[in-house]
Amino acid sequence: MDGLARRMMALCLSVCVMAVMVSGCRESNVGDYQISEDKKLILYTSHKTDVYIPLVEEFEERTGIWVQVRAGGTTELMDAIAAEEGSGICDVMLGGGVETYQAYSSCFAPYRCSEWEKLDQRYLSPDYLWTVFSELPAVFIYNNKLVSEEDAPKSWEEFLTDRWKGQIAFADAEKSGTSYTILATMIQALDMEVETVLYQFAEALDGNVSAGSREVVDDVSSGRRLVGLTLEDNARKWIREGADISMVYPEEGTSAVPDGCALVKGAPHEKNAKLFIDFMVSEDVQQLIAEQFCRRPVRQDIPLKEPLPEVKLSPFDLSWAGVHQNEILNLWLEMTENSL
Repeated sequence: MDGLARRMMALCLSVCVMAVMVSGCRESNVGDYQISEDKKLILYTSHKTDVYIPLVEEFEERTGIWVQVRAGGTTELMDAIAAEEGSGICDVMLGGGVETYQAYSSCFAPYRCSEWEKLDQRYLSPDYLWTVFSELPAVFIYNNKLVSEEDAPKSWEEFLTDRWKGQIAFADAEKSGTSYTILATMIQALDMEVETVLYQFAEALDGNVSAGSREVVDDVSSGRRLVGLTLEDNARKWIREGADISMVYPEEGTSAVPDGCALVKGAPHEKNAKLFIDFMVSEDVQQLIAEQFCRRPVRQDIPLKEPLPEVKLSPFDLSWAGVHQNEILNLWLEMTENSL
């Protein structure tokens, strides 16, 4: 574990340099390398570079397998996998809430990872179509200079009123899996009709949508917006790096939907894909994501050096969120277009 942590910290320090290498070499010049098919893996990921690059580099070092990466938004990549079905292009999808994997379940093949029994059982796929990676509570954030602790948002319902109208940072749910998870959590936490929640929240945004999940925190930290909705790991990382923001857990309760990874149906490098999925839930990687990436591990045997706050969880129907994803996003698109 100590050796892995040291290597990962070194990799994280040079992540910007490696990001250029990954996007340049791995995505553009694949044909320049004479790599045998049994040593390849094609990975689609919606994680940011500071998460996926250190993990990919460590996996390559351990296995000798060369990983080609395509990065993008969760919905964009899921749509690409669906469009490519049967063409044998992608091996593994990594990132995005598991409710999205449920929505795109026809794209994935079952795989029971090697240490399945050690994972948190609450959000496991009953038919092994995805593997959980980390648990991610949805939270509120606010700018410390512009909003007092007393005035900070504490309830999902506050975001459906005029109180924060035009001052809410929220990423485009059409592109961001994080934002869809937050929308589904808000809907399920409130005893209101789906259309009412979406309409009132769209009105409160007043046409302002952040470019992505990272930009949500940047918008609040910079003061461009007063408050925002994001995931715990994103907020904790910015706070650790000195952002002048604070985090609030919703008083009605919140979700802690895991992000996931999955074996793509018809994967051309299936054996290597399974090795990668096993790697993602291995004990030392799960320990590392807790200590370095501010994420809650999905393994039940990981001792945390710094205990995380207890979170009040509201009921979250994963199956409902997956089945109704397209319907909710279509409604959301219609309502946000009307609010512009």
